[in-house]
Amino acid sequence: MSKNFDVVVIGGGPGGYVAAIRAAQLGFNTACIDEWKNDKGGPALGGTCTNVGCIPSKALLQSSEHFEHAGHAFVDHGIDVKGLSLNLPQMLGRKDTVVKQNNEGVQYLFKKNKVTFFHGRGSFAKAADGAYEIKVAGAAEEAITAKHVIVATGSNARALPGAAFDEEMILSNAGALAIPEVPKKLGIIGAGVIGLEMGSVWRRLGSDVTVLEGLPTFLGMVDEQIAKEAQKQLAKQGLKIALGVKIGDVALGKKDVTVNYTDASGAAQKAVFDKLIVSIGRLPNTTGLNAEGVGLKLDERGFIAVDGDCKTNLPNVWAIGDVVRGPMLAHKAEEEGVAVAERIAGQHGHVNFNTIPSVIYTSPEIAQVGKTEQQLKAEGIAYKAGTFPFLANGRARALGDTTGMVKVLADAKTDEILGVHIIGPMASELIAESVMAMEFRASSEDIARICHAHPSLSEATKEAALAVDKRALNF
Repeated sequence: MSKNFDVVVIGGGPGGYVAAIRAAQLGFNTACIDEWKNDKGGPALGGTCTNVGCIPSKALLQSSEHFEHAGHAFVDHGIDVKGLSLNLPQMLGRKDTVVKQNNEGVQYLFKKNKVTFFHGRGSFAKAADGAYEIKVAGAAEEAITAKHVIVATGSNARALPGAAFDEEMILSNAGALAIPEVPKKLGIIGAGVIGLEMGSVWRRLGSDVTVLEGLPTFLGMVDEQIAKEAQKQLAKQGLKIALGVKIGDVALGKKDVTVNYTDASGAAQKAVFDKLIVSIGRLPNTTGLNAEGVGLKLDERGFIAVDGDCKTNLPNVWAIGDVVRGPMLAHKAEEEGVAVAERIAGQHGHVNFNTIPSVIYTSPEIAQVGKTEQQLKAEGIAYKAGTFPFLANGRARALGDTTGMVKVLADAKTDEILGVHIIGPMASELIAESVMAMEFRASSEDIARICHAHPSLSEATKEAALAVDKRALNF
């Protein structure tokens, strides 16, 4: 017999589980369907982000940074380390523990908020009587009914044509997080967030890393000044980055992978790697959803077509996160999930795409919100810019990490903050102040006149805001 719910969420990643929790908080009888499995076959809630994305990558980034500091930076602090060695199984085990803790955390939140969970793959069966029948294919097949459906099925790694992922030699983000031995030569195709973060992890642990990027510019979505600094620092650390390459044949051998490509000058090149990570983007995950069975419309790129409120072409069917337009970011999915639950309740859920921050967790970290300088130029918007280097920040000196800067862009007439770009220590945390400021349409003078704790890294944001008006105090 069918089980009836007010709201059913298909997908238990950041967007899906948050949508389910918010819907339950608003008084709806809510269910969430998710098929991720742990190594014992049990549920592993949290989606790509928790299982093979944001969370495990940050765990390995932290561990590998500790390893690098112990080998190179501790001596500056008067800490001598002798006999340093890498215990990779322990490091990977710690990463798995962090993932498990997050999986269990979501399960606890479902119980706390009385969200019914179904472990299996959710798909549309049919539309009937103003509701939808949803099939759950798990250990035992079930059918449930929903008045409202929120699709939050996320995305999958995009493979190179002719070079399918085997997760042993040719790796997606999932395989990149579980390499059992440090590869001597590691190749990465794609100099985006995943490529640079995974390249940083394995480079710190001893790999000779080469990154091949098809675009002629480095981190084109990042402010150009920040991107140039990032490229310089990552190259200084030992990442070999080749831009403007065209990938040809990828040949899989017994113990290596050969990549044939042409470089930016058009010359033919060949590189042989022990492992190859392919990070050339992600594709919306709609396979098996049976969208065609109920007439759910997809756009020309395979994303579920939605309007500004995340409504699909079907009544009471919504879609959020990586499976719809917009940046593929966990926190964007979460905000959409909350907004949709509130819209179902007749409230006015809101997501401001102009104030969604993005972060790259390399070292130095890169974080930004709002417009880049090149975007403002292209749009013909008159602006003022202020920058402040961490080299002149007392807390950064004490930390021993003075790389990078904070950059504030403000409207030339109104002084409203249009964008903030940071490269340096703890950029991921520092950006929150600027997101808050932009959400309240603050001016650069507003940040400049707010008292910041001393000594703190956040003072660099205040000084960059002061620099917009050419009145920085410490540089």
